[in-house]
Amino acid sequence: MTVLAVAASLLVGVALGVLGGGGSILTVPILVHLAGQDAKEAIATSLFVVGVTSLAALVPHARARRVRWRTGLLFGAFGMAGAYGGGRLAEYVPGTALLVAFALMMLATAVAMLRTPRTARAPEPGDGGPSVRRIGVEGLLVGAVSGFVGSGGGFLVVPALVLLGGLSMGLAVGTSLLVIALNSFAGLAGHLSGATVDWGLALAVTAMAVLGSLVGARLADRIPQAALRRAFGWFVVAMGSFVLAQQLGPVVRTHPATWAVLGAAGLAAAAGAVVRRARTRTATVRE
Repeated sequence: MTVLAVAASLLVGVALGVLGGGGSILTVPILVHLAGQDAKEAIATSLFVVGVTSLAALVPHARARRVRWRTGLLFGAFGMAGAYGGGRLAEYVPGTALLVAFALMMLATAVAMLRTPRTARAPEPGDGGPSVRRIGVEGLLVGAVSGFVGSGGGFLVVPALVLLGGLSMGLAVGTSLLVIALNSFAGLAGHLSGATVDWGLALAVTAMAVLGSLVGARLADRIPQAALRRAFGWFVVAMGSFVLAQQLGPVVRTHPATWAVLGAAGLAAAAGAVVRRARTRTATVRE
């Protein structure tokens, strides 16, 4: 099973390279279900893997000028403080509760990403981006949540940079990798006081993930922005649903009410997609 965990880690790197997030969303389930680690050990190991892999994936994005360094460094600096605090707080919370919180945050973020996006504000000459105060508040909140649930925060950082920072998906993906690396190492420092890391496994998983990140960064150039955004949203929905289902237990998973709620949610999502497509066609005809 450990061999499978290392092999599956290739997907971790691809997700980070293409989407600028999703690394920890994949790493934690891989370490728990394939490597047999408990939740807290998997979360701490995930932070190391995602931090190193994000740095590797950052290089090709930086060469392609898809990184806003000022925004990323400020966001990451505030996020590190929040991530360390969140990591220390997680020591007092049961592992199952951490994974449930992790899944719920993924689903909430996916909803925000799948909604009709606002038009990104075009940068003006001399425009340095969002204010320091705004970046600070967003960074602290995202860092605290990512450190608490054991995530580099890409599934929160990318939407924050797109929805609140006004960056395009391409810039958000590249910039998020810098933030993820900083948040991951700060969160790891907080978790190490209450969890251990199997460094042999961590290094093997990291090596495979770094290889995948180089592949993912090359693919990012070839994917349209709108498609990248939708892919990120649905990817997070799938992984969040999987993690939540695993933690709810067999009784809840087999209860009729659970399937009724999931069915209703699926129908609502399908109806929303049909309505959005109809609106898009109507707008096209009017033009």
